[in-house]
Amino acid sequence: MIRIAFAFAAALAALPAASFADDFAFDPAHTEVMVFWNHAGFSEQSAKFHSVSGGVAFTPDAIGATTADVTIAADSIDTGVGALDTHLKSADFFDVATYPQIRFVSTGVEVTGEKTAKLTGDLTLRGVTKPVTLDVTVVNYGAHPVGAFIEFYQGQWLGARAETVIRRSDWGMDAFIPVASDEIRVVISTEMKAQ
Repeated sequence: MIRIAFAFAAALAALPAASFADDFAFDPAHTEVMVFWNHAGFSEQSAKFHSVSGGVAFTPDAIGATTADVTIAADSIDTGVGALDTHLKSADFFDVATYPQIRFVSTGVEVTGEKTAKLTGDLTLRGVTKPVTLDVTVVNYGAHPVGAFIEFYQGQWLGARAETVIRRSDWGMDAFIPVASDEIRVVISTEMKAQ
């Protein structure tokens, strides 16, 4: 699951060199890290992580040096069902008392299109680190139109989306497989502000 909108730096590689700041940080009000799973073959269920921090560093003339470092508070998971949230925070799943953070640190970028890229990195979850690859799309970049009304939104902005699929069992979360699917779809949507 992840946090992961770090992927967006990768997609920036596809953009022409322009007047971008090197560092972009997540806007908490407009950053979502969502996870989806199949429940007993009957439905797709979802959860959202509310606490995401970190960002990306990007330099137009050094695309290969793009980096991302993102941290998610594991106990910020929210399904909308209190009893399920409590169970997901237990040792059966995230074990938030022992492993309070989920972290993604990028290791490489592959540009795949004008506004798309693959961002590879290490995902650390429950004390286990495994590589993951995010498919990233730059949704928008430049001046934020809300900046005409609210000072916070002035300056340069980056909007991006990232997706991947992981197997939770790779990180030691194998409770109730296959009733609750091993495969977890991760979707990150974010707006990031130049620092």
